[in-house]
Amino acid sequence: MILEPLGLAFPQVAGLITTLRERGESVATAESLTAGLVAAALTEVPGASAVVRGGLVVYATDLKERLAGVDPELLAEHGAVHPDVAAQLAVGASRRCEADWGIGLTGVAGPDPQDGVAPGTVHLGFSGPQGAQVQTEVLDGDRHAVRAAAVRVALEHFATLLR
Repeated sequence: MILEPLGLAFPQVAGLITTLRERGESVATAESLTAGLVAAALTEVPGASAVVRGGLVVYATDLKERLAGVDPELLAEHGAVHPDVAAQLAVGASRRCEADWGIGLTGVAGPDPQDGVAPGTVHLGFSGPQGAQVQTEVLDGDRHAVRAAAVRVALEHFATLLR
């Protein structure tokens, strides 16, 4: 697996892909702090192309608006690391990629705070048939550990939503 040399392995992904395939549903991502790692983890599984529609890497704040459709007033008022931004990233991923589910991540990997938000703060947005929801986590570790944990937590929560 491509992610294993980076110390990132997410064995539950095969189950996610199987569940989506059995239900005839699809998923897309819009990622900031993880810069595509969730999409990479989802596509590690053979057959993922049947359910993974695509992903947006929206690392720069202006791309959150232009590519994922995040409200520019929200970004101006609260900055890029905010629960509502995560929700809008998820909705934008599903809409722009025409997927049943969207996963959006924004946060601060560190080492420094961003716009007054402490390192390790991660907002996970999920958009699906029942609407959008957000989960906020405060993760420990250095930059690499925060990003890896954000991917793990996003995949675990997504698995819970699919149940």
